[in-house]
Amino acid sequence: MSREAANEAAKHPDWFSSEGIYNLGNTRPLLPLAVDPPGHAKYRKILDPLFAPKRMDAIEDAIASRAAHFIDPLVGQGHCEYHDDFAVPFPSAIFLELMGLPWEELDTFLRLKDGILRPGGGDVDLETMARIQAETGQEIYAYFDAVLDQRSREPREDILSHFLSAEVDGHRLSREEILDICFLFLIAGLDTVTDTLSCFYAFLATHPDHRRMITEDPTVIPRAVEELLRWESPVPNPPRLVTTDSELCGEKIPAGSVLQLGLGAANVDPEVIECPFDVRFDREVNPHIAFGVGVHRCLGSHLARRELRVALREWHRRIPDYELVPGTELRWPVGLRSCENLQLQWPPR
Repeated sequence: MSREAANEAAKHPDWFSSEGIYNLGNTRPLLPLAVDPPGHAKYRKILDPLFAPKRMDAIEDAIASRAAHFIDPLVGQGHCEYHDDFAVPFPSAIFLELMGLPWEELDTFLRLKDGILRPGGGDVDLETMARIQAETGQEIYAYFDAVLDQRSREPREDILSHFLSAEVDGHRLSREEILDICFLFLIAGLDTVTDTLSCFYAFLATHPDHRRMITEDPTVIPRAVEELLRWESPVPNPPRLVTTDSELCGEKIPAGSVLQLGLGAANVDPEVIECPFDVRFDREVNPHIAFGVGVHRCLGSHLARRELRVALREWHRRIPDYELVPGTELRWPVGLRSCENLQLQWPPR
């Protein structure tokens, strides 16, 4: 898909809708992802300020501390399976921090996430997959409902307490709306950063010249993050439901079709990106749309950027030289752009 086509589709959510297309064990729409304008704006008014850049500045030290918690034990080990040892637990620990939940809940959240996104380990029939997702979905609703009851009695300085008191145009969020937001936060906030980290490090482990750019000059990290986001595009094909007979860049699309909004392809459109198939950490202008485009642009993009920058900084401070363990065969699952079996090794210190 060209950038022009992606932009055009994103401008018309009434034709290319996010409503009624996500079935991930949820019994109601995932908010705000699965609601189009004008209702979408109500939720973004509440949620966008929670992930503004200044808020991310305030929690950067906490993000760095949690990154170090997972990296430091690996330094002397000299090897790891990066996906499981760092990419999975790190963003999940940040999620717990934001929600005001204890470290002890980490395994619970990883299990719930996988029950939705990888039911049965991904090796089950469709009927079993749907059953596991539905059961896990009910568990997610029940978990957050209990925590919200507790926050109602004992408010804290965290996002869940904020939801209970937040208002838009004089109206508070209902309990169901809060639960629907929490459901989306759990599956979106944990998995996409995990997948992106695994792709970043698969690239860096196999491109030592790029890795050395980071270790020799850490100021390149923000540009490296943007370039690798463009190159890897963590959610490469978000779906849209075509609500009416439409035309997109000269192509007719009948009502009822599912359109894949090809962000990955749009991010290598030569009409927009100079030398799009070159990964360049010195790229000054990088108008990628890895976080989407239009009203449904990723709510947590500032948080994701901060996590990715901190992860690159803290890792390369401690483990500057690493490579794939010889014989490693990387696995690239279907769906979200991610890498598994990322076996890394380095000289232990």
